[in-house]
Amino acid sequence: MWTLRNIVGALVKLIVVGVAAFLLATFRPSLVPDWILDNVWWIFGVYALYVIAKAILVPQVRYRVHRWEITADTVYTRGGWLNVQWQLVPVSRIQTVDHTQDWLERVFGLATLEVQTASHAGSSSIVGLEAVDAQRISEDLAARAGELRDDAT
Repeated sequence: MWTLRNIVGALVKLIVVGVAAFLLATFRPSLVPDWILDNVWWIFGVYALYVIAKAILVPQVRYRVHRWEITADTVYTRGGWLNVQWQLVPVSRIQTVDHTQDWLERVFGLATLEVQTASHAGSSSIVGLEAVDAQRISEDLAARAGELRDDAT
């Protein structure tokens, strides 16, 4: 799903840059230096290689670094490439648990689970769960949060 989403984004970017390159090469505005106008298709080609490589490599790295775990009393999520971020959300502090699907997740039968607390920093999401699992986990977490909720004052 992440690869397809990045490829669609890459194609949109390439179309925009391609149209801009075509317009620059065709109309050759005087405000743009000649060396750019002479090499506009090289710039487009290099950008195309970058965007395509990014669209293919980024999801693979993202898959390797994003992790999650749900225990009896805590939801753990980890993400980040250079700056790794662990989030630990106590089940007793959970206010809402949502599972959502955008159009591409529906195509693949996946969903995103969002666990929210009163603190924005305490909220986390798990992307790419099977839709059935996301619904089951959200219902289970909501039930456990209701059982464990203590007085937050």
